[in-house]
Amino acid sequence: MAEYIEEVLSTVKAKNPNEPEFHQAVQEVFDTLKPVLERHPEYRSACILERIVEPERIVIFRVPWMDDSGRIRINRGYRVQMNSAIGPYKGGLRFHPSVTLSILKFLAFEQIFKNSLTTLPLGAGKGGSDFDPKGKSDNEVMRFCQSFMTELYRHIGTDIDVPAGDIGVGTREIGYLFGQYKRLTREFNGVLTGKGLNWGGSLIRPEATGFGVVYFAEEMLKTRNTNLEGKIVAVSGFGNVAWGAVIKVNQLGGKVVTLSGPDGFVYDPDGVKGEKIDFMLQLRASARDEVRPYAEKFKASFYEGKRPWCIKVDVALPCATQNELDENDAKELVKNGCICVTEGANMPCTLDAVKVFLEAGILYAPGKAANAGGVATSGLEMSQNSMRLPWPKEEVDTRLRQIMQNIHRTCVETAERYGVPGNYLAGANIAGFVKVANAMLDQGLV
Repeated sequence: MAEYIEEVLSTVKAKNPNEPEFHQAVQEVFDTLKPVLERHPEYRSACILERIVEPERIVIFRVPWMDDSGRIRINRGYRVQMNSAIGPYKGGLRFHPSVTLSILKFLAFEQIFKNSLTTLPLGAGKGGSDFDPKGKSDNEVMRFCQSFMTELYRHIGTDIDVPAGDIGVGTREIGYLFGQYKRLTREFNGVLTGKGLNWGGSLIRPEATGFGVVYFAEEMLKTRNTNLEGKIVAVSGFGNVAWGAVIKVNQLGGKVVTLSGPDGFVYDPDGVKGEKIDFMLQLRASARDEVRPYAEKFKASFYEGKRPWCIKVDVALPCATQNELDENDAKELVKNGCICVTEGANMPCTLDAVKVFLEAGILYAPGKAANAGGVATSGLEMSQNSMRLPWPKEEVDTRLRQIMQNIHRTCVETAERYGVPGNYLAGANIAGFVKVANAMLDQGLV
């Protein structure tokens, strides 16, 4: 069976050259599937592995727009519709200069298993553009979004594909995208999530991914007869995920001592709390993409060009971006006594880092399980839109916590069932895969 898996992986790399992020995501999942394929030979017979790595559809298009000086600019737009076996395509749009087809395919592939784990009827997709909203005026962002949606609207719909926000796509961008969609289709529906509260958005959606990460970490710690009360926590990033995580860690009695950005990281031994959390929002809104101002304002230590994994903490929550925590970082965390690493970003740990955590026997959970709270709350927003009925904050938060507890239980039980108890990576991959694979079998050759 190992030879078969390696053969499919080699084919993926040959058919998709120069896409290292996609290769990494596929390998991470495939490395855990041997016991599943041994128990279910029908998956191999039906070529489920070969089919699940191939997007059902990829749309690539040009996005012309005019800047404030009257100059015409051109960006590239994408939508990867990865898998619709259990529901309409669902996944965010990312506007960032680093966006490539490889990154979007890796994110869409991860989304298959993440959405499956939520138990909600959501397929997997991802999209975006190499457009950078930072430094652009509101009018420039609006013109870009309108041009982007003028092509994208042909490929989405409430029962086809429901995009959301991601890096570079917040409530402002979703608003401009939705406005153009409504103009073109003459429909007001739930085709986008992450909407403003005034026009169909869900309470706690911006914080939901971070909240979910912390809820998952709390459940992990309970398996070791402890919790977040009194724990020292390292968080990377300072965007929505990190912001939500910091809020929830504080609510559950922990202390966050780090934040990070492209310029370096901040170490605040007094804890990121109170007005400091509010300042995170100001940093994010400033478009400077720096955390140094936090250190200057609150007299914390700033480490230029460094990552926060050298600080002695109990829990690490990487919430910034892919491959931000490597093998050396992992060894440093383990050496310093870290007992739990819960991914808030998508694939923030390299394969070698994950190997270090698994061999050390510390608690480690992949993003496809731990950060599923964001897409889960998007699913809750879709439900509210369908009913034309907003839920109060407490109800959304309660449902989110229940979903994260259910995902945790599924990962634990699946890992035990397949002979790898305590391995959240295997539990998440296998549980997410089996549900989608069975749906693909049920629906025939599609």
